[in-house]
Formats: sequence, C-alpha cells, structure tokens
Amino acid sequence: MSDELRDRIKDVIDNEPVALFIKGTPDLAMCGNSQRAINALRSAGAPLTAINILPDPQIRQELQAISGWPTIPQVFIKGELVGGADIAEELAASGELEQKLADALGENYRGSAIQKVVQLV
Repeated sequence: MSDELRDRIKDVIDNEPVALFIKGTPDLAMCGNSQRAINALRSAGAPLTAINILPDPQIRQELQAISGWPTIPQVFIKGELVGGADIAEELAASGELEQKLADALGENYRGSAIQKVVQLV
C-alpha cells in the first residue's frame, strides 16, 4: 500500500491549489498547530483542501518522506511546500501569504475559497 498511498499524497499535493495536511479536519482540528494553520489560510481566503493524517500512521510517514518536513501541519501551495503553522501565521501576518496565493493561483483566487476534505485511506 505504501506506493499507492505515496501516489495519492503526491496527487493531492500536485493537483490541489492549496493542500493542508493536518491532524483532524478544518471543522474539528485535533491539535492547536493544525488550527493555527487553518486560521492563517482562512484569513488569506485560500481555497483549502485538507487531508487528515490521523486515520493511518503511514500517511504521516509517506508525507514526511515526500516533503522532507518533520512536523504536522504541512501547507502546500501549487505543489510547493510552504511550511507549518508558524510559517503560515508569519506569512499571513505580513501579507506575504495573500501575495504568495495570488502569485500561484491568480489574483482572483479568493473567489474560489472553497473548503474540502480528502480522505487518503
């Protein structure tokens, strides 16, 4: 299953405008850092695709192998790793997150500020 799971994770990272790997869901975050990342992305009007890493420990292992980032949450914009909660919050506070989203997704990205949850397992 590892190769299949890795392919599903890569597919989400590569094809979703903003992928957020978190503990829990946007409506029920299971850790404070996940909630902080959700809040930062929401404040910037990001179209958010959330992936809960808790159902299977392999999700976290495969994600870390792909990204090289050791902690959760992990934020990706157009396939590029942005970082975790601290970085997302800092970028949001400075206005850089909105600019990064506009550069990657186009100036009208806010009009598509939808939220969805993807299940990998």
